[in-house]
Amino acid sequence: MLITLFYFFIAIVFIQLFYYLGIFGKFAFAKPQHVTPKKLPVSVIVCAKNEEENVKKYVPILAQQDYPDFEIVLIDDASSDETLEVFEEFEKQFPNIRLVKVENNEAFWGNKKYALTLGIKAAKKDYLLFTDADCYPTSKDWITAMTSQFTMNKTIVLGYGGYEKVERSFLNKMIRFETILTALQYFSWAKLGLPYMGVGRNLAYKKEEFFNVNGFIDHIQVRSGDDDLFINQAANKANTTISYTPESFTYSEPKKTYKEWFTQKRRHISTAEHYKFFDKMQLGLFFISQLFFFLLVIILLAFQFQWIAVLAILATRYTVVWTVIGCAAGKLKENDLKIWFPVVEIALILTQINIFITNIFSKPVYWK
Repeated sequence: MLITLFYFFIAIVFIQLFYYLGIFGKFAFAKPQHVTPKKLPVSVIVCAKNEEENVKKYVPILAQQDYPDFEIVLIDDASSDETLEVFEEFEKQFPNIRLVKVENNEAFWGNKKYALTLGIKAAKKDYLLFTDADCYPTSKDWITAMTSQFTMNKTIVLGYGGYEKVERSFLNKMIRFETILTALQYFSWAKLGLPYMGVGRNLAYKKEEFFNVNGFIDHIQVRSGDDDLFINQAANKANTTISYTPESFTYSEPKKTYKEWFTQKRRHISTAEHYKFFDKMQLGLFFISQLFFFLLVIILLAFQFQWIAVLAILATRYTVVWTVIGCAAGKLKENDLKIWFPVVEIALILTQINIFITNIFSKPVYWK
């Protein structure tokens, strides 16, 4: 029995090394990206629901972008707070701000995709750049950096949306580690020509891509996924690229409690159930390989079976993974997470198991 587990352990490690070197290495070891301004006409789209305080802070930052031809489309999705009033003041203050007021629709009650669709249709520019109401770009050259990756054929650009660093917070390290691991995955698969998701915190595409797939209609019944399900459907090797220069990053304020973050991740994982079969398979295999790696290490070392070989394989795996994660973290300006990697990785796996079990027995809460 133990010899079978040992060979299974070796197979699992090979799968892990294939992911980290064969796939994730495509992004981790990629050359630095350069920004060549394109000066394309851009509509920056922000959809907000009850985000009064956030939009007060972040819309002015968007309005100060150093870019020659852009508008900001602010979508108020039937907010019950003062979000609409704040937007109306910004509309008076900035000439390039366009306001879209969304009223509750019985057929699409509380559906963010409906609100975004109205905003996209109202946008006057050919290129759309999306961020969330609680996000802000790291520089005045955000639009320039993101749009610089557009070409005649590459009409979808996947960007990085990180989270602010909070000192002396293990939860914050988990949130940020999960974010760079997710970015490492979708950037790497996109570089391989198999894009499967993007994040609405930082995403750009040409308006025609939205209409080519009839917008969100094929997954309108799924309350989330205006970013990843759209990309899962619309993106392919020919039309998709990535942007990872520091000037292209956006940041958000992270959740402050484990419960809030856990609820957020439940929504994200439940949305992945609607991905294409191959994408669900590769994500599932990666998670299963992580889980079995740790389980088998514990079992084999507990019985001291081939413990020298097990420790050698363990060291090899950690050397490779740590190198890949470290290079990716460096590109995404998250260098402090490198030393926390072994501990945070285990904590994240335990959280993911908890999420899967919880989602079996109850449905996550979505945009209201």
